[in-house]
Amino acid sequence: MATVERDGQVIGFTDSGGDGPVVVLLHSFAMDGRMFAPQQESLAGFRVVTVDGRGHGGSPTDRPYDFWDSADDVLAVLDALGVARAAVCGTSQGGFTALRVALRAPERVGALALFGTSAAAEAPEVAEAYRALAAAWRDAGPSDELVATVAALCFGTAPTGPWPDRWRAGDGAAFARNVDVLVSRDDLVDRLPEVACPALVVHGSDDAAYPVDRAEQTARGLPAAEPLVVVPGGAHFLSLTDATAVDAVLLPFLQRHAPAPA
Repeated sequence: MATVERDGQVIGFTDSGGDGPVVVLLHSFAMDGRMFAPQQESLAGFRVVTVDGRGHGGSPTDRPYDFWDSADDVLAVLDALGVARAAVCGTSQGGFTALRVALRAPERVGALALFGTSAAAEAPEVAEAYRALAAAWRDAGPSDELVATVAALCFGTAPTGPWPDRWRAGDGAAFARNVDVLVSRDDLVDRLPEVACPALVVHGSDDAAYPVDRAEQTARGLPAAEPLVVVPGGAHFLSLTDATAVDAVLLPFLQRHAPAPA
C-alpha cells in the first residue's frame, strides 16, 4: 500500500497502474480497499485506485473528521498520482465520499457510480441506535452478538469472509468515532442537481441499511443518472456480496463514460 500525507493525515491507497482510464473505488464503513477484490479483476482494463477512508485500513486517525475531509483526501491521492480526471465509485460510506468529491471538484469527476448508499442525512432514530451499538462495542468490546448484528446489516446472508475477525482485532474507540462520523453527515439531497456527470446508481432489494427509495431519490436527483438498477436479493455491501451483478452494469457504464487519461 502506498501513502500520501495531507495536513498531517496519512492516506493509504493502492494503484494498479497502467495507462487505462482511472477508476477510484471507495469502500464501505468498517472495511478498506480490500473489499474491492472482485472489481480489481473485472476492471482489469482500467487503472484502478482504491483509497482507504479516514479511520479505516491504511488511513488511521484519532482526529475529528467528516466526509468532506475524506473527499479532500481522495483529491489529494489523485494529485499525488498526477490524475486530472477519474471515474469515482463508492459503496455505502464510500458513496457518501464519492458524492462529496463530485461536489467539491466537479471538473475532476468524469463519471460517478454509487452502490448501496444514500444522499440523505441519517434518520435520527437510526443514528441513535447506531451510536448505542458503537458505545457498546467501544466499552465492552465486539461481542459475538454485536459482530453478528453488524455483519447481518452489511452482508445480509452472504458469506462474510475475513471481515468479522478483522473487526474484532480493531480499535473500539476508532469504531465508535467512525460510527459518529457516519451518522452525523450532512444532507446532500438538495445538492444532487449540481452533479452533472454521468451517474450510475445500483441498490440491493434486500439492503438492510437503506431502502430502495433512498436510491430512487438519488437517481432522480442526479441530472445525468442512468435508470436505477435494483439487484434482486442484493445486500447493503453489494459490490462485494453481489459482485457479479454489480460488475455486469458497472463495466459497460465505465466503458462508456470513464474519462480517457489526459
